[in-house]
Amino acid sequence: MIENDVNGFEDLFVWKESMVLTTSIYEQLKLCKDYGLKDQMQRAAVSIPSNIAEGFERQTNKEFVQFLYISKGSCAELRTQLYIAIKLNYISQKDGMELIKMAEGISKMLYKLIVYRKKI
Repeated sequence: MIENDVNGFEDLFVWKESMVLTTSIYEQLKLCKDYGLKDQMQRAAVSIPSNIAEGFERQTNKEFVQFLYISKGSCAELRTQLYIAIKLNYISQKDGMELIKMAEGISKMLYKLIVYRKKI
């Protein structure tokens, strides 16, 4: 089972991992002067754990799944922006690919949680 001993969204491993990703994005971009891309990346990153939390607190399982899909979409958006940031040398290739790998892992976890929640 994916959600053993879950009392709140803070107990979800995928939420914890997305918080690590989000704070890592903020750290990587703290000196970035491209405020448009920086803002967009930070918004996409923040959207991931925020939508997990909001969906968890909703009334129905269907709503939770809907918010998990939104969170998954934000992962894809952030990955795209990370590729752009790497190409523009705002983030090193090594650091950028590490963040992309984290986002891919979170996306996979979200998919598994969606599949699980759709069954109940």
